Amino acid sequence: MPACESCGLDLGDADSADGPAVFIIFIVGGAVVPLALVTQALFDPPFWLEMGIWGTVILAASLALLRPAKAILIALQYKHRSGESRRG
Repeated sequence: MPACESCGLDLGDADSADGPAVFIIFIVGGAVVPLALVTQALFDPPFWLEMGIWGTVILAASLALLRPAKAILIALQYKHRSGESRRG
């Protein structure tokens, strides 16, 4: 059983599923799409350059936000006592 190293909380029932990924898609997509459109309108860079820049930005932002988003959703699960064990 996995447990928190700091407080010993049993994390066996904690499951954030696809929630963090969905939130990150909306957050990163909502930030990157307007930036990409403005960049295209102002500078008109070649397609390959835009794909390289925005692909890297999307990947980096998604990876940077994934752990905190998962931690937040598990913390909310614990706070509101909505673990899997309650549904049994």
